[in-house]
Amino acid sequence: MDLNTITAVAHPQTRAQLPVWTAGDAWLAGGTWLFSEPQVHLRRLIDLTDLKWPALTITNSHLSIAATCTIAELDGLACPPDWLAAPLIGQCCRAFLASFKIWKTATVGGNLCMSLPAGPMISLTSALGGVCTIWKAGGGEQEIPVVDLVTGNQRNRLSPGDLIRQIDIPIAALRRRSAFRQISLAPVGRSAALLIGSLDPDGTLTLTVTASTVRPIQLTFRKAPDANALRDAITRQITDDLYHTDIHGKPLWRKHMTLRLAEEIRGELAAGAPS
Repeated sequence: MDLNTITAVAHPQTRAQLPVWTAGDAWLAGGTWLFSEPQVHLRRLIDLTDLKWPALTITNSHLSIAATCTIAELDGLACPPDWLAAPLIGQCCRAFLASFKIWKTATVGGNLCMSLPAGPMISLTSALGGVCTIWKAGGGEQEIPVVDLVTGNQRNRLSPGDLIRQIDIPIAALRRRSAFRQISLAPVGRSAALLIGSLDPDGTLTLTVTASTVRPIQLTFRKAPDANALRDAITRQITDDLYHTDIHGKPLWRKHMTLRLAEEIRGELAAGAPS
């Protein structure tokens, strides 16, 4: 899509060179959504490419994912053998159901900023306890957990001009046992429910519900619940108004699948737990 209202493109190389944000500006990273339809309200693009952020950085405590990291770069990460949750990376990347062109262009940060219920990078990073570092438009930084960043369908806590710099995932989260479940109405359709469960060494079970709900919802159980306790907790904490509705699934069906997939996750993680 040609954006014929654009009159300028900025190419900052450092944070100090970022232009003052004004109405009609847009950040440009992968641009897979930006160039997919007319953007008649835009006048200037601020291209983040020349900032040259390292896509992926592993430290003793965190995996840092740059907002400009592409899906292909993330999927290609060679994970240490003790990262038991590493399969989640590939599973969530493939939940895009996108072509190789999208994989090589779309970015992790862009998926978070779009804040769609079915955004699989939201699913991955929220389930693994990811925390966003945000460069505030007025200066300074702010850290927000991904699970709190997205507030609804295409709604989030970013203010105009705010920029996600990176998402930090604790190494401890990547060492947990995990279970993944995803379902769509069509064989190659958008996710209607995507649930991830993880189990801490102390027995704490964390269940992250996405795609079926308008925002990520996380439930934590200090000890593994039985089937009834799990169902009761989901029913109590995820009220009917939180289930998403569109052509990819109605709320009642999404609720049913959420309960079903959550029980499958509980069963899988319980089966591998020490007696």
